[in-house]
Amino acid sequence: MLNWALTFLVIALIAAVLGFGGIATVSANIAQVIFVVFLLLFVIAAFAHALRGKTPPT
Repeated sequence: MLNWALTFLVIALIAAVLGFGGIATVSANIAQVIFVVFLLLFVIAAFAHALRGKTPPT
């Protein structure tokens, strides 16, 4: 999921450099939403893992 966020971020940067403002804005928004979803899922997974009494892997 983090790969998708980075992909959309790169698309947004390339579109912004080339002058495609609309595409850059939409791609940046999509990247931001995907990143927030990734963070939420990561926190939920870490919390669930901690509730099971196991330590996180090193």
